[in-house]
Amino acid sequence: MLNKYIYIFLISMVPLVELRGAIPFAEGFGLPFLPSYIVCIIGNMLPVPIIYLFARKVLEWGADKPLTGKFFTFCLEKGEKGGKKLQEKAGRGLFLALLLFVGIPLPGTGAWTGTLAASILDMDFKSSVTAVMLGVLLAGVIMGAASKMVFGVFA
Repeated sequence: MLNKYIYIFLISMVPLVELRGAIPFAEGFGLPFLPSYIVCIIGNMLPVPIIYLFARKVLEWGADKPLTGKFFTFCLEKGEKGGKKLQEKAGRGLFLALLLFVGIPLPGTGAWTGTLAASILDMDFKSSVTAVMLGVLLAGVIMGAASKMVFGVFA
C-alpha cells in the first residue's frame, strides 16, 4: 500500500498532470480519500516554492540554448500567457484570480503554471504560495468528488 501512496505522491509532482491526475489514480487504487488527498497536496505543493524562486530564471537562461530552447520558450510563453490572462481578468483581484486559475481543474491551469504566472507577474511570494495552495485544495476537492462519481458509476 505504501507503494501506491508513493506513486500518487510522485504523480502529483509532475507538471500538467499534478494532483488532478493523482487523485483519480488514488481512487482507482482504492485508497481512502483523506490520506490520498493529503499526500497529493503535499506532492503538488512541494515544487511550488522552487518554481516561484527559480523557474523563470532557468527558463530565461535556457530559452536561447540549442537543446532546451524550444521547450523553455514554450514554457515561458505559457506562463506569460497565463499571467496576462489572469491580470486582464483580475485587475486588483489577482489573488482570487490565481486561486481560481489553479483551483478549477482545466488543462494547463495547475500549480506549476499558476506559480510561473505569479512569478512572471511579480506577485509577492507569500500571496502567490497562499493562492496556489488554496487553489490546489479546491482542485483536490473537485477532483475527489469527480473521481468518486466516475468510479462509483463504473464500480
